Amino acid sequence: MQHKHINVIGAGLAGCEAAYQIAKRGVPVKLYEAKPKQKSAAHSSADFAELVCSNSLKSQDPSTSQGLLKAEMQLFDSLILRCAAAAKIPAGGALAVDRTQFSAAVTKQIKKNPNIQIICQTTANLDKNALTIIATGPLTLGTLADELRDCAEGGLSFYDAAAPIIAAESIDTNAAFFGNRYGKGEVQGAQGDYINCPLTQDEYYAFISALTSAETVLQKDFEKNAFFEGCMPVEVLAARGRDTLRFGPLKPVGLTDPLTNKRPYAVVQLRKENAAGDMYNMVGFQTNLKFNEQKRVFSMIPALHAAEFLRYGVMHRNTFINAPNVLNRRYQVKKIPNLFIAGQLSGVEGYLESAASGLTAGVYALDTLRGGQLPDLPETSLMGALTRYLTAQNPNFQPMNANFGLLPPLNIRCKQTRKQAYTARSLADLQEFINLQLTTDN
Repeated sequence: MQHKHINVIGAGLAGCEAAYQIAKRGVPVKLYEAKPKQKSAAHSSADFAELVCSNSLKSQDPSTSQGLLKAEMQLFDSLILRCAAAAKIPAGGALAVDRTQFSAAVTKQIKKNPNIQIICQTTANLDKNALTIIATGPLTLGTLADELRDCAEGGLSFYDAAAPIIAAESIDTNAAFFGNRYGKGEVQGAQGDYINCPLTQDEYYAFISALTSAETVLQKDFEKNAFFEGCMPVEVLAARGRDTLRFGPLKPVGLTDPLTNKRPYAVVQLRKENAAGDMYNMVGFQTNLKFNEQKRVFSMIPALHAAEFLRYGVMHRNTFINAPNVLNRRYQVKKIPNLFIAGQLSGVEGYLESAASGLTAGVYALDTLRGGQLPDLPETSLMGALTRYLTAQNPNFQPMNANFGLLPPLNIRCKQTRKQAYTARSLADLQEFINLQLTTDN
């Protein structure tokens, strides 16, 4: 069958990136999106690529896995990264964005592309004869979910979490201080990008006691759910041991409280939620506590004793396929070659990982339309290594972030030198792939 266009279902991070990668090469895209007519329980904006859990796209440092993933995606002219740069707000060494500005920028670019036709409707049935990328996200429901379950040999689910957002004016800055760990990031004058809320030893252990005994939304069934380690509710982390948070999201390393000129016992960090700086989110505080319990427990933090919560933390369902049994390294369903699955549905975890999977699926859906000449992405790149993880047989498969542990190892003892070598090898090998892609484009 001669395909004349490619369908993309879902205008989230993965769907928008996939549509852009296809359309910029002159191939028509039909982008199906239910918004604004219908929204999931986790979404509130009518714009595309809405960020639900956090406004951070993680580290920009090229010596980190997240920094390398960004560098890889930039080689492909990633739409998501371009729009993130336009909506960037200060966040130390991280790439954080104003959510509203970011989604508006992505929506504008998608809508003005002449090769993208936006169809505002839900998709109940799959046309398995048409080249289609499914990127409907973790809240895929109804008939489409049933069809996916049939072709994806069953689905798995866990609960994903979103952190609270606090009004800036309600933060007691007399009990807090500005600064970035080790002074990293964009520092203006004496201020850093984060508001740090210190806790003494007694305050910390009183907080942990209250946190671990607070009432959750799913009081009895909560512990039976399988949580992804990278997005663990703060109360679940705290229950693993009294000092777990102090060595995790509340670690005080690299920080000095100017009031005491000492390192605090523990620190809760707040990060700007928007460019205006009138909203801050609690870093690492994804939670399943009931709203009144969040108010009670989080107000025990001295700097937040009068905090106004603009949004409480919430939990939402996340569904993903059994990727090792279903997909090949092109994000293509092995039993249905016209069908591709991208985003969190594919088993990647993280904003940029979702966008990267959409980018990859877009490249290979286009390659399939043209006859399928491209090899797999080099597994020395994070994008390629992630697909290798997704497709390797694994009876206990769980979602995965991009990380250096996925890459083929290098026998270099110095950690920093090894990371630099990973980056150099990845970008060189990926550039060769892109040069080959450009040849097929022409």
